[in-house]
Amino acid sequence: MKRDAAHMPLKANMRDDDVAAGITENDETRAPLRRRKAHIRESNEAHLLACAEAVFAERGLDGASTAMIAERAGLPKANVHYYFPTKLALYRRVLEDLFEDWYRAADTFECSDDPVEAIGGYVRAKMELSRRRPLGSKVWASEIIHGAEHMEDILMQRVKPWLDSRVKVIDDWIARGLLAPVNARTLMYMIWATTQHYADFDAQIRALKGKRALTQKSFEATTEEVVELVIRACGAVSPTQREQGADPSR
Repeated sequence: MKRDAAHMPLKANMRDDDVAAGITENDETRAPLRRRKAHIRESNEAHLLACAEAVFAERGLDGASTAMIAERAGLPKANVHYYFPTKLALYRRVLEDLFEDWYRAADTFECSDDPVEAIGGYVRAKMELSRRRPLGSKVWASEIIHGAEHMEDILMQRVKPWLDSRVKVIDDWIARGLLAPVNARTLMYMIWATTQHYADFDAQIRALKGKRALTQKSFEATTEEVVELVIRACGAVSPTQREQGADPSR
């Protein structure tokens, strides 16, 4: 689901999914109605999450309120509570939703046994998420900086097993001579720090560039530079390069 609060349309009333669906339920329409309701609910939640993501990024958890989020969404506060009973539930949903995007970004580790392709694809996906969801990244960073009080279970039950599985893949590449003998966790932390820098520190980047944000073309060029630097730092070579005698330690 895309999270872009600035371009999400306002919704006057999202609570009554039956009315929004515009369908009277009977045996013939029950299945299409359920699909229609599910689509409406997903759309409504996406709108609220986008607005909440923006407010949490600007105000932090303590400074934000459901009233602020409702105002940003153009809705009564009751509509927010219909989908998310508490501010904390909405906050955690924003964090979980961002993790799902980051989780999918690492699909490249399953799609390719070539570390050049897998790591390069992961870096590109993470850079694209920093471009597309900078506010979500700021919310995540702020929570971590403040001790991760509200997401320790997410870190331990979801992020850690996910990271452990990637570490095993990286260690296997090292054992096969496809990567330099690097610490796999350090490599992953470096990728996170580098790619998320373009979201979390975008104000600094703009200031150092003379108050100008990166254009999409510039961002794409920067992404390829980051990919090249990461690949060179970990000495990744493809299996075919290894067969031809390439040395990953160089």
